[in-house]
Amino acid sequence: MPAPYLAQLLVRVATGLERLSDSRRARHGDFLRAQQLPDGGFPGRQGGSDLYYTSFALRGLVVLGALDEDTAGHAATFLRQRMQRHAPLIDLVSLVFSAQILETSTGIDLFSGSDSAWPSTLTAMLGQLQCADGGFARTAEGMAGSTYQTFLTALIHQQLGKPLPQPQRVADFVRCQQRDDGGFVEIRVMRRSGTNPTAAAVGALQVIAAWLDQTESPSQSTAPIVSYLSSMQIGTGGFRANTRIPMADLLSTCTGLQALSDLGHLHKADMARAQDYIVSLEQPAGGWHAAEWDDTIDVEYTFYGLAALGLVLGPWEGVAAD
Repeated sequence: MPAPYLAQLLVRVATGLERLSDSRRARHGDFLRAQQLPDGGFPGRQGGSDLYYTSFALRGLVVLGALDEDTAGHAATFLRQRMQRHAPLIDLVSLVFSAQILETSTGIDLFSGSDSAWPSTLTAMLGQLQCADGGFARTAEGMAGSTYQTFLTALIHQQLGKPLPQPQRVADFVRCQQRDDGGFVEIRVMRRSGTNPTAAAVGALQVIAAWLDQTESPSQSTAPIVSYLSSMQIGTGGFRANTRIPMADLLSTCTGLQALSDLGHLHKADMARAQDYIVSLEQPAGGWHAAEWDDTIDVEYTFYGLAALGLVLGPWEGVAAD
């Protein structure tokens, strides 16, 4: 069984970031650590410790090799406290990601001494979100599957070592989200593909393939997907979210590069221009802005900046033949 998708991604990113100078890596690590609040969590733009943003901060510190024992210990305290509370599903997903990072990086077992049924309870909750189309919705009231939520659901099952129910049905749902331009949509009623749902679809199909015991490409042909993703890179070097949006953003740039990397076609992007765009949003004191129009720095977009830069700087050359 190959390493989990998220672990493989973080290794790819960390490998690329090793090419940065020590001082450059240090200032981003310092920025992330400085965001930790007294309760051990990390905040978003609205302030206050948050499971979602704590997960991004921990991932950022890991890929920099900057997650020290003190920071990890304080984060574990916060995360254990939140395990006992009711939380939205995205927060529970973030909790699982954070737990895996702490255990792998520092040996902290977040679930030690906790209810042994907790992972099964979480996957059962996820099962209640499956729709008639085979995909998973964001809420129990959802009537149609979400490409992104389906990706998260597959990831969580993989992280917890739990089988994904009816993986072929889930894979069929994801493939049905593809449109004629090669990209994928978030929900079935949408006609216009997007960079982010396309990256989620590519990732989901790679994760699901492990349960299907397949090594096939994520769709019948990767060429249309690669062509679509490449077309989303614009003159600034960044990727835009969809064809209606004229400007690039860091999230779409990160996910676009991630999907091309997953497909073994990262070389199809203009890497020099992509790097220029990513660096243009990097802040001298550490952290990243979300886009040209943004004036705030937070841990989520700092992770996207690190991830995108790590992919660009990584060993991508010659990964796949044309």
